[in-house]
Amino acid sequence: MKLTVQARTATGKAVKGLRKEWQLPGIVYGKSLETPVLLSCLKNDFIKVYREAWYSTPFELTGAVKHLVLLQDMQLDPVTDEVLSVDFLAVNQNEKVKTIVPVVLIGESKIEKLNEGKIQLVKDEIEVEAFPQDLPHNIEIDISKIESINDVIFVKDLEVSSKVRIVDDAEQPIVTVVELSDEEETTASEEAAEWATTEAPAAE
Repeated sequence: MKLTVQARTATGKAVKGLRKEWQLPGIVYGKSLETPVLLSCLKNDFIKVYREAWYSTPFELTGAVKHLVLLQDMQLDPVTDEVLSVDFLAVNQNEKVKTIVPVVLIGESKIEKLNEGKIQLVKDEIEVEAFPQDLPHNIEIDISKIESINDVIFVKDLEVSSKVRIVDDAEQPIVTVVELSDEEETTASEEAAEWATTEAPAAE
C-alpha cells in the first residue's frame, strides 16, 4: 500500500490554497528522521489509503518522501468532518511501535436472537505494541460465545498473536450485555411479528 506525496513549503493560512487544489497538507516525523518533513498529497489518494489502512496498518510514502509510516493523527473540520490535515509517524521494521487497533464484532448473538439482551461494545479500540509488519489490522470478537446476560468480555480475553502485546488494562471490559426491559422486549417481539407477517407469502 503506497501514498504518493509532494514536498510542501506552504504553511499557516497559505495551506488554504493547497486545499482548493484538493491537496491535503501533512507532516511526517519520527525517531528515524532528523527533522519533521512537511508534505502534501492528493486528498482522494489519502482517503483510499486511510479506508484500507486506518491507524493500524503501515504503508509506504513515495515521491518526495520515501518511508514506512503509520497514520498518527488526522485533523477534521468540527462542522463538516472534512479532513483538513494529517500526521504520519515514520516507523522502522526493526523497532516496535504502539498504535490503536479497532475492535470488530463477528458472529450472531444468541442473547439478541432470543430478545433476552443487547450486546454493547463499550470499548471499540485497543492499544497494542508490535513490530510494524506484525500489527493486526483489527481484533475480532466472536459474540456467539456470549450465552447469558451476565457474560462480559474483558481485554484479557482477547486473542492476538504472540508477536503482539496488548497495552490496555487487562481488566477493562470490552463487550457487555444490557438486559432488555419488558417494554423493549415487547417492542422487539412486535417488530419481529410484523416482519414475519410482511415477509410471509400470501396464501393462494
